Amino acid sequence: MVTKAPSISQKPGMVAYALVGLTLAICAGSLIPFYVFLYVGPFGTVDLDLGLPQALVFNSFLCAAFFLQHSGMIRKSARRRMSQVISEHYLGAVFSIASGIILLALVLLWQETPIVLASADGFYRWLFRAVFFLAVAGQMWGAWAWKSSDLLGTERVLRCSDPTSLPASMVVRGLYRWVRHPLYLATLMMIWSYPDLTADRLLFNVLFTGWIIVGTMLEERDLVENFGDDYRNYQRRVPMLIPYRKPIEGVIP
Repeated sequence: MVTKAPSISQKPGMVAYALVGLTLAICAGSLIPFYVFLYVGPFGTVDLDLGLPQALVFNSFLCAAFFLQHSGMIRKSARRRMSQVISEHYLGAVFSIASGIILLALVLLWQETPIVLASADGFYRWLFRAVFFLAVAGQMWGAWAWKSSDLLGTERVLRCSDPTSLPASMVVRGLYRWVRHPLYLATLMMIWSYPDLTADRLLFNVLFTGWIIVGTMLEERDLVENFGDDYRNYQRRVPMLIPYRKPIEGVIP
């Protein structure tokens, strides 16, 4: 799904360019390590020498910090409160920076546990690896479908978009014709395609899966509020996460 709102533009200043550069650097510096973490497992950057229960509790707190920041800051009520102290066209970039910092902290501080619950070998190990790269391709395709949207909030900073812009329009194309949230589906595939299931990895998988499902439901409420009957019709025709139907035809405005 792609959304784009008409806006009034002004010439960006040095602060805007600096904020955009910082946003891109932090997002790249957190997402790349996160994808590597999903593929190879914990980095072991910081070893706190915790026992199994303590390590799992600590890891749970890391996940909770990311979930609360990400899901909290993205809600409309939180954005309204933040807009009282931060210019509205900076909010998207500030959200991306905060998310990147906490995600990077999660990756670097994650505590590995030695207990291996299950491990795939031979053909099945290669199959899991293939699923991971298929999910990466899905992420890239899904991001392409958002090409006219401002995922990181940087476009709005550069355009100095007027917060009184007209409401965004709704367009459906690419993987969004198969499922309503293909980026989340691809993330779930990457999460569960790791072939060595340790105790800490199982915790990570379960917590992130639960958060993604709950976050998707909350996001759906906002999308219905934004697009009304257009989105309700989309919900009826396209599955949320599991592509069990044929894709809807064409590009749907």
